Amino acid sequence: MKKKTFRLATLGCRTNQYETQAFRDQLLSLGYSEAAEGEGADLCIVNTCTVTESADHSSRQQIRKLIRQNPEGQVVVTGCLAERRPDLIQQIGGVTRVVPNAEKERLIAQLFPEEDTPEFSIKRFEAHTRAFVKVQDGCNSFCTYCIIPYVRGRSRSRTIQEVVREVEHLVASGYQEVVITGINVGDFEDGDKGLADLVRAVDQVAGIKRVRISSIDPDEVDDDLMDAVIGGEHTCHSLHLVLQSGSNVILKRMNRKYTRQVFLESVAKLKKASADFTFTTDVIVGFPGETETDFQETLKVIEEVQFAKVHMFPYSNRERTRAALYPHQVIPEVMAERKNRILRLSEDVSYHLRNHYLGRTMEVLTESAEDTFIVGHTENFLTVKLPREGLAPNQLVTATLMHNTPDGLICRI
Repeated sequence: MKKKTFRLATLGCRTNQYETQAFRDQLLSLGYSEAAEGEGADLCIVNTCTVTESADHSSRQQIRKLIRQNPEGQVVVTGCLAERRPDLIQQIGGVTRVVPNAEKERLIAQLFPEEDTPEFSIKRFEAHTRAFVKVQDGCNSFCTYCIIPYVRGRSRSRTIQEVVREVEHLVASGYQEVVITGINVGDFEDGDKGLADLVRAVDQVAGIKRVRISSIDPDEVDDDLMDAVIGGEHTCHSLHLVLQSGSNVILKRMNRKYTRQVFLESVAKLKKASADFTFTTDVIVGFPGETETDFQETLKVIEEVQFAKVHMFPYSNRERTRAALYPHQVIPEVMAERKNRILRLSEDVSYHLRNHYLGRTMEVLTESAEDTFIVGHTENFLTVKLPREGLAPNQLVTATLMHNTPDGLICRI
């Protein structure tokens, strides 16, 4: 195949975003260039998601869009929907190739067997000021609602040495913040070393300014990890701590490995160690059998913790999962009503949390421009907006938090 242009599309999680960036770096090194807006591409790759029915729909929609916009190009589909339903993808006219997750890291090598394909890793993270670094893949947990262990396989990790080398390349490329990511990063292991050891190693990379952990379950925040996060020179005092439900009854039905009490104890320990520690989380509403009482328990935890952000997902029935067979499926009307209540409360608590920081001076990493403002985050993941004049993305600036709005804190340098 003649080396020409490519276009990439990513759906779903940060791990998918990392993998797509690895495709981009590989293709650029082989002489391809990314197609400009409105330009037809010779090769399109879609990295799909299947975590919910909505993700399935968006993935199929994206595939059809790329086929329509690039009639002369190859359209290669990979990712979790391609793994779960390759038959469905192959039925879409115009799809050239379907690549399962197990072969994803060799996808470019398969397309260009005559070429010396570089390793599947990243040196930059296009259009982002923070770089996601995939350290682990797969999951052994088998939560009753989740299809991911079936489409991603069992947990497996990279070595600390590989991760550190990649972070060094990213820092050399100008990145100041990296996010340690994976399907279940709490499962990370490299011989007798675990996530805490990885965090310490990344924290010590010369030139790094911020290190974050993308998502972790509360039972995985042990003393060693807490010491690595709190004691790190560059590791941020903010965690995406996964809740899913505040009801112990529902957590058990979900096959989660912790209780409401364990979640709250993890929060309390981290806040005691660092008063400015903040949390973001995931919540599922409308899980089969969820009563109003169960739902109220979730609302109480959100109110107590005061999350900086809540990612809310209506329960989505996935074939092959145990929860798909559970009785007492919650009707869509109730699910929609609970979804709205979660959204309203999460906006209220995040606003209230930000109020506590008014008048404080904090370091902000600028990220994206919006009208007359540039948006960024503090070290503890408060959303802030600065006057755009004289600023560009990926700058660390010291700012005073002056005024709170529903979209974040307005600051001045």
